Amino acid sequence: MLTQSGTSVAADAAILNDADPLAAFSDRSLLIVDDDKPFSTRLARAMESRGYHVQVAESVAEGVSAVEAHAPAFAVIDMRLGDGNGLDVIARLKERRPEARGVILTGYGNIATAVTAVKLGAFDYLAKPADADEIHGTLMAQPGERADPPENPMSADRVRWEHIQRVYELCGRNVSETARRLNMHRRTLQRILAKRAPR
Repeated sequence: MLTQSGTSVAADAAILNDADPLAAFSDRSLLIVDDDKPFSTRLARAMESRGYHVQVAESVAEGVSAVEAHAPAFAVIDMRLGDGNGLDVIARLKERRPEARGVILTGYGNIATAVTAVKLGAFDYLAKPADADEIHGTLMAQPGERADPPENPMSADRVRWEHIQRVYELCGRNVSETARRLNMHRRTLQRILAKRAPR
């Protein structure tokens, strides 16, 4: 009788966790570090509605200070902030709380960023704009678990553009050197750099 009851409770808990994986976590503290106030406000509301206890910071300094005061269980951190790089906040969080789960948001979705973020302890990175469902799904994923494919992934043109931008930045914004490394005509590269990013 007791065994049946215990099994039933365990089964009920398993069903609940499948429906809401956050229910398995006793600490649901989430730090959002982003200097885009409208975005961080919307995201904070959306994550609170999913059961997280949210704190928002707008800079690397505020993010590190928040981590020092209370290292959260979860973090969503923008890569580019006005006073530095969001990876510094992830690194500090991992020192203070190694089991914390972090996601880096970046408008510069590139392999180098992803590798660095993962090495520093972020579970994953998402290209902006990312919505609350994508972020929640990534935070709840197990390490090494394959994430669901995004509903609106970057187009092949956008991936190519991101790659060119990355090489251009790594070459110190030197057009001739970037063109040489990409095996591309200098004028072709200049035309690409002058255009807006494709969707």
